[in-house]
Amino acid sequence: MLREAWTIAIETLSWMEIRRLNERSALMRTTKQLGIKDAGAIRLAYGLVVETTRRKNLIDKFINSIISPKKIGEYNQGLQAFLRLYVYQTRVVKNWNKLPIKEAESIASMGRSILGWQTIREAESILGFLLTRPLTPIIETTNETERIALETYHPTWFVDYCINLFGKQEADTFLKGSLTPPPTYIRLNTLIASEADILKKLTAENIKLEKAQPLNYTYQVIDQKTPLNTSPSLKAGLLYVQDKASCFAAQAANPTPNNTVFDICAAPGAKTTFLAQLMQNQGSIISIDFSAKRMHTWQKETNRMKAKIAQPLVTDARISIPLTGEADIVILDPPCTSSGVFAKQPSAKWRLSPKSIANMSQIQQQMINNSAQKVKTGGILTYSTCSITLEENEGVIAQFLKEHPNFKLIPITPEFGSPGLAGLTECRRLYPHIHQCNGFFIAKLQKTSPT
Repeated sequence: MLREAWTIAIETLSWMEIRRLNERSALMRTTKQLGIKDAGAIRLAYGLVVETTRRKNLIDKFINSIISPKKIGEYNQGLQAFLRLYVYQTRVVKNWNKLPIKEAESIASMGRSILGWQTIREAESILGFLLTRPLTPIIETTNETERIALETYHPTWFVDYCINLFGKQEADTFLKGSLTPPPTYIRLNTLIASEADILKKLTAENIKLEKAQPLNYTYQVIDQKTPLNTSPSLKAGLLYVQDKASCFAAQAANPTPNNTVFDICAAPGAKTTFLAQLMQNQGSIISIDFSAKRMHTWQKETNRMKAKIAQPLVTDARISIPLTGEADIVILDPPCTSSGVFAKQPSAKWRLSPKSIANMSQIQQQMINNSAQKVKTGGILTYSTCSITLEENEGVIAQFLKEHPNFKLIPITPEFGSPGLAGLTECRRLYPHIHQCNGFFIAKLQKTSPT
């Protein structure tokens, strides 16, 4: 199993570099490509990939200090992946202070069998240095910002960004809090059974829960004897694995039975199925997404959760929303830089750049402008992202309000999270280190007049 796991991990990291894929997408591609179905090997590989990727800047700096003037990027993709995994397993896991010589020799041997001795030969001479060189002198040569970046495993420019946004102390707390994945949350689906009955079933499955106040139907998983994806209740549609920040975004819209709702960027279906639940399957939901593949998943999820009032529409909301009529509620959860989910998807932080933030905010501005056209007078427009940047959140809303004086921000209930920044206190922000969930932003706007 160990060799299979390392084979998967090396190939997955290679695909992530070549195609800029996230961890899960690259893992799925790899396991399909290699034909490996051993669940234990796949789980081990995924853990290796996520934790190695999380620390990529520190691991690369350490490797580069040894191979200088060469850089790790000059090796082929397979060897790059192997060296990063080697440092993670022999140094990071051992907290940099042990010398697991036998394990290192075993890993080197495994690397030769996976990649071939000719490939590994290029780096054979440095494996001993990677195993024995101390880390502290490398950290001590950096300036304060880079030191924080290396200690919290974030890009240096992003550390500067967070300090400017939050202040030094709060930025340091946020960055450290973004290292630990938040707890697992589930939403109970009362379209199929009562909340009390579902709780009884889950107790029988040895799944221990705690209510996530002040949200409806949302619970933190405290303990479980088996993986949630094997739960009979999950397969029966009695629950949806969904972060509480995402649950809050749907609940903030406050849909009621017989509303007409347009759900923009709806795939893979978390929002849609919760909206249908809150509407008691009465009314109409039109769910829009540009990806036919993701909408295929949406279809499976809405069927599983018995969300009978939802209809799909594949279209690009950046260009237009080709729907006649207006909705009581339009919910927009546009693409974003995912800077609030680095703990779950660490590859996102290495793809992020100041330019990508600016580009994303332009896309978000296009989508919120198009969404606004579909809100009836007196109706609601909610906007949410899993990002913490100002440009993608308060910046988008401030520009929108400037261009649309017939909309106003209104308070969000239940009152949860922290106030928005830049004076937009009606908006809500959620932070991993404070609220134990994904980083999130939500704004709720009401259309006060036709124009």
